[in-house]
Amino acid sequence: MDQSFRKTTLGKSLMDIWATEPYFRSIAYFSMEIGLDPKIPTYAGGLGILAGDTLKSAADMNIPMVGVTLLHRKGYFRQEIDKNGLQRELPEVWHPEERLHLLPNEVSVTIEGRVVRIRAWEYTIVGATGYKVPVYFLDTDYEANHPDDRKLSWYLYGGDLRYRLCQELILGVGGLRMLRDLGYNNIKTFHLNEGHAAFITLELLREQGYEDYNKIREKCVFTTHTPVAAGHDIFTYDLIDKVMKPPFPDHLKNMVGGEGVVMSDLAFKYSRYVNAVSEKHKEVTKKLFNVENVDYITNGIHASTWVCPGMKNLFSRYIRGWENDPTRLVRAFSIPDEELWKAHQAAKLKLFAHVLENTGVELDPDILTIGIARRATAYKRLDLIFSDVKRLVNICAGKVQFIFAGKAHPQDEDGKKIIQKIIKMASELSGAIKIVFLENYNMDLAALLTAGVDVWLNTPKRPLEACGTSGMKAAVNGVLNFSVLDGWWIEGCREGFTGWAIGPSPNEVDLIGYDETLDAESLYEKLENEVIPTYYEKRDRWIQMMKYSIALNGSYFNTHRMLREYVERAYGRPKLVSESFGL
Repeated sequence: MDQSFRKTTLGKSLMDIWATEPYFRSIAYFSMEIGLDPKIPTYAGGLGILAGDTLKSAADMNIPMVGVTLLHRKGYFRQEIDKNGLQRELPEVWHPEERLHLLPNEVSVTIEGRVVRIRAWEYTIVGATGYKVPVYFLDTDYEANHPDDRKLSWYLYGGDLRYRLCQELILGVGGLRMLRDLGYNNIKTFHLNEGHAAFITLELLREQGYEDYNKIREKCVFTTHTPVAAGHDIFTYDLIDKVMKPPFPDHLKNMVGGEGVVMSDLAFKYSRYVNAVSEKHKEVTKKLFNVENVDYITNGIHASTWVCPGMKNLFSRYIRGWENDPTRLVRAFSIPDEELWKAHQAAKLKLFAHVLENTGVELDPDILTIGIARRATAYKRLDLIFSDVKRLVNICAGKVQFIFAGKAHPQDEDGKKIIQKIIKMASELSGAIKIVFLENYNMDLAALLTAGVDVWLNTPKRPLEACGTSGMKAAVNGVLNFSVLDGWWIEGCREGFTGWAIGPSPNEVDLIGYDETLDAESLYEKLENEVIPTYYEKRDRWIQMMKYSIALNGSYFNTHRMLREYVERAYGRPKLVSESFGL
């Protein structure tokens, strides 16, 4: 064994070394957003929460991984809704020093001819066995930088294309340089969580002397998360020439060609392994990008993060070891019916207390409660339930109450109009149906909602829902899904057992020619004839369905299972300490 290694290990246990030293990290996970803690608002939605859940499972499972993202000192935004339903976006100001540890390391990239210095803040995830996964948040907001460059680590998905290009240069090139400066020289796999980090390829090319583009492919894997155009950044070469320092622009032109760089195309072309995030999404991705060599690994959620306290106590009594082995949740049928129902009702009352405190609306815990919470954008169709208001009232008056939540991107006017419509409907229907909208959807609110409602409603336009992890959070809490057959729900739906499907069977992957009226009709028909009667007239059956949801979906759609698949199919088996150093 190397003597310098012996010196670094003096006085440390093997677990301490394996958990902390860069020698033992073979996978670097890059993501523009990572959601780890409600007090660290460096995420906008599902992509970031998935990234955080992935890294938490890596810590639980002793997978030698490290995470890299941007600091986003002013967050995504804090949402306020006025009485007319108008969304107002405010900075989500937070203080990194209260949650993160500032490191002394500094690297730089050149942007528009200026040297932009980058420092890193560290957050350490401690897994179930004590194994540690570090996450590094890149920051340009300090006195060493030009005032304009300090703003580059302020906002997640803020600004214009130039701002986004600068951020992605910092993430990909600056992130890899920071890892090297921290001593991570044994990384075998760079996992690009969406195309935002694809400029890693440029830095890998520079490290090998700009010799062989194909060698980059040996080191990268790429996960694509959406077929929606807004999720795939495109930068013209005119903009790249202005922002980047030579020879990066020339190499990009050689690597990609065309009129500019589509970040997803760059990641596709220079990754040894590419995957979609559900089986359906794989077929959509192949058609959308005109590629064949695409695998799929369906997303999951970090179960112990998203199971509510009451359910967590219940699982621990009847399903020992579920926290670090969620497959054991298949034993959910061992939980007594009355205890499961009491735990759910406790979560429901906790949610209703939040609703009352924040809206003044008092909801009835004996009424069927449907939750609809996700990003407010056109294809998510949060307002599909209002397609036929008269029919909705006839079906739901006195029987159903609704809780909505979701943010619209500051530049998404259609998404903002959907929020306005929901607020308007809540007012107009207040005499017949209670409808509330909870502002500032975040991790805390998501946890309350996915545990406290009775039904999780999801109505995206097919086939644009690549996966849909919020429904998985609901499922592991025994909340029944009622969803369009898209994304994960095609795999998770067992009609009348884990929930209900909306609309026709998914036979096509075309992005055009879809009759949306079929979904609205199916929604109303099943709500009236299956969901409501089961809740009120067949409570024993409802509780059995809750158990099916936990046992079938909770046990499978989790990041522990997901990461095992990445290890087997994308990463290759990471070397253990003994294999790396002959211990």
